[in-house]
Amino acid sequence: MKRLTAVLLAAVMIFALCGCAKHEETKTDSQILLGFSQLGSESSWRIGNTKDIQDQAANYGISLMMENANQKQDKQIDAIRRFIAYRVDVIAFSPIVEDGWDNVLNEAKQAGIPVVLVDRTIRTEDESLYKCLIGADFYSEGVKAAAYLLKKADDLGKDTLNVVEITGTEDSTPMRQRQQGFMDTIAGDERIHVLESVNGDFLKSRGAECMRYLLEKYGDTIDVIYSHNDEMTIGALPEIEKAGFTPGKDMVIISIDGGQEAIDILKQGKINCIVECTPMLGSTLMETVLALKNGEEVPRETHAAEKSFSDYDNLEEIGERGY
Repeated sequence: MKRLTAVLLAAVMIFALCGCAKHEETKTDSQILLGFSQLGSESSWRIGNTKDIQDQAANYGISLMMENANQKQDKQIDAIRRFIAYRVDVIAFSPIVEDGWDNVLNEAKQAGIPVVLVDRTIRTEDESLYKCLIGADFYSEGVKAAAYLLKKADDLGKDTLNVVEITGTEDSTPMRQRQQGFMDTIAGDERIHVLESVNGDFLKSRGAECMRYLLEKYGDTIDVIYSHNDEMTIGALPEIEKAGFTPGKDMVIISIDGGQEAIDILKQGKINCIVECTPMLGSTLMETVLALKNGEEVPRETHAAEKSFSDYDNLEEIGERGY
């Protein structure tokens, strides 16, 4: 009986040792693990961005742990803490707002996990909390929107153009920089007056609400609508038509993003100008993840090449957008 017990005990120990060895081998040979916190799914842009990151992770053989924060900063912070606890190789996230990240990113830094900002930046006194930013040049997008307006103003020959602005999420990077680039570019042009800026939160429903408010307050004195994304623009257009105006003719419509639906509306003449902001950042992100995993230096900022489309262009040359 004692002999049988000893044999069984030895067998258990051998099995346990084999199991431990297999676990270590699996851990050593596993794929690079990227933890990514997406801020939401509020637009076709965001949905396209999520899909591109998923597709490119698969193309590069990188394992992806993705969470959707549904527009809530506290959910993003919780997701980043889960990534830290899970010991991912790299953390990436699209911050919904610029402030309030220092504590959780300090935790990632203490854990030795590099952080990549995607699409948007943050405000912090400790620049070492993140390795790099991959995204659009939002300030340049605002400049492009204003440059179109200045050209249009010349062609219209009006002494005064009244602008209303529907901005993105308050305190977000694109909201701040798209507004600043636009305002800096029109500054000093006495023809252009901004009547009011209202927060549309990058949502179609809020775009409609903002447009109703602006039309009730300013009516036919509105000459130009500058909207920070296509979703808000698309929400605003039916409200303009309900009020008896023809978008693209009675009011100049300037939008940002360049999704398929908005481009189709541009071709119909209901939008005058769209400044491109591409969501296709997945390949650049995966290349950055690989470089960081290998201990390589990466560029502090990487901006995608982007264009603008307007009623001055041959719109039939615009291909399928993919988002």
